[in-house]
Amino acid sequence: MRNAILAVLVAAIGLLGCDSRSASTKKPVEQPAASVTQPDYQRARYSELHFKPDIDKATDEQCLACHAEVLKTTVREQSPAGLEAADTLAWYQQTSTYQGAQDTFHRRHITTPLAKELMNLRCNTCHQGNDPRDEAPETSADNQDVAYTLRKHVDVETVCLKCHGQMNWQAMGLPEPWPRSKEIFQNNCLMCHAGIRTQRHQVAYLNAAAIEKAGEKSGDACYGCHGGRAWYRIAYPYPRHPWPGMPQETPGWAENRATESEARFLMETATGTTEKK
Repeated sequence: MRNAILAVLVAAIGLLGCDSRSASTKKPVEQPAASVTQPDYQRARYSELHFKPDIDKATDEQCLACHAEVLKTTVREQSPAGLEAADTLAWYQQTSTYQGAQDTFHRRHITTPLAKELMNLRCNTCHQGNDPRDEAPETSADNQDVAYTLRKHVDVETVCLKCHGQMNWQAMGLPEPWPRSKEIFQNNCLMCHAGIRTQRHQVAYLNAAAIEKAGEKSGDACYGCHGGRAWYRIAYPYPRHPWPGMPQETPGWAENRATESEARFLMETATGTTEKK
């Protein structure tokens, strides 16, 4: 019996030795390479680029790294009702300054020929960020007296209204709205504005020199952003920048108007200083 037990122990030890030798000769199992962690949607929403002050310095390249689709999408070739886009004119195609087929919202503001000629819009010209947790002002201790509109990622009354408000033709002394008055003025806004409110368009989001040249060719270039593509029933209260020969008396409709554009839109000179226009 004793010899049998010893035989079993010797056999077991031998097996353990074989197993250890075979284990030492086995190749290590290769672990799969760690995948690159992509930011998930919730973390991306809280990126510092979506908040002040980082959003003021954000470049278009930084924004389009995640939002590239805004410049890649195309309009429907056919409306849900079956109307062909090629056979219709969209509301923004009603003025002579727009050329080409229908295009998407962001492309019309950034990449179309007219946008590149007259505008210098950037992503943060319109998008100034918002807090996903507190989209409604004054809903917590952290967002009291904030300067953004209820549940809007763009403050339309301070941005969109600049170029999509009504023409204040009554304050201008026109006999009728511009479409019915333009023939009297030969569709030439510069008949009056060659000497009135001549300090204009000097903001970072516009190409002032190109706008003046376009205005010399046709009043449609001016009207396109001053009533021709209106989204709203009100006019934007543009700042009254002082101009040579400006009357000392302020008309009633212009009382409480600002005398210069918002600080973030002021032009920068070659020396890097801010130039007030």
